[in-house]
Amino acid sequence: MEQRINVFEKGQNAMKAVYGLGIYLAKSSIEQALLNLIYFRVSQINGCAFCLDMHSKDLRAKGETEQRLYVLGAWRDTPFYTDRERAALAWAEAVTKITGGNVPDDVYDEASKQFSEQELIDLTIAVITINSYNRINIAFRPLVGTYKVGAFEVHA
Repeated sequence: MEQRINVFEKGQNAMKAVYGLGIYLAKSSIEQALLNLIYFRVSQINGCAFCLDMHSKDLRAKGETEQRLYVLGAWRDTPFYTDRERAALAWAEAVTKITGGNVPDDVYDEASKQFSEQELIDLTIAVITINSYNRINIAFRPLVGTYKVGAFEVHA
C-alpha cells in the first residue's frame, strides 16, 4: 500500500497530544511487557499492519516468545498467559469492541481482581491510546516494515 500522508512528519502538532499519553503510560505501574502485549492484541483486532510490525519487533526484542505471539488471537484457548495477562487481554478486547455496548461485568470483575483502580484506569488509557494509533495508521497508511526496534520508545 502507498502511504497517504506522513502524519508523524506533517501532523507533529496534532500527534503531540497522543504522544502525551505514551509519556504518561511510560510512568505507569503496569509492566511495559504487558502494555506491549495489549498493544499487539488490539492492533490484531483493528488490523493495523504498522502497529503489528512495530509491536511484534519490540516484543521479540524484549524476550517475548514467538509461540505466545502466534497464538495471541486465541489466548483463551492456550495455557501460555498468566491470570493478570488474561484479565488485561479480556479488558482490552472489551474496551476495543464497544459495538455491543458496555464492558461486561464479568470482564470488569476479573480485571479488578488483577489490577488496582489506578492500574485499571491506566490499562484503559493504554487501550484508548493504541486504538487511536491504529486508526491514525489505518487512515494514513505509513510504510509497513520500516520500523526499527525501540524507535518510539518512551522513557519515564
